[in-house]
Amino acid sequence: MSINEVQHLEKLARLSLSAAERETMRTDLQNILEMVKKLDELDTADTEPLVYLSENPNPMRMDEPKPHLDRKTALQNAPLTDGVYFKVPKVIG
Repeated sequence: MSINEVQHLEKLARLSLSAAERETMRTDLQNILEMVKKLDELDTADTEPLVYLSENPNPMRMDEPKPHLDRKTALQNAPLTDGVYFKVPKVIG
């Protein structure tokens, strides 16, 4: 892994690393990639793909209406409200 790739990942993750941290990150990422590359050495020809971690399917609950918060309770901790709705700053011009 090159420093340029680490800088690209740094930008994507919105990080600000020093040169020393960047080099440490490069070394760590390179070690991780080498460990993952070892998986290619395994013979998985007779191994069935794992579809579920458990034999039991996920239990589904019935979709039933349940009690909900009344408007006053829902709005009581809101930083800004008009008494009916939450008020938020305008984000679209």
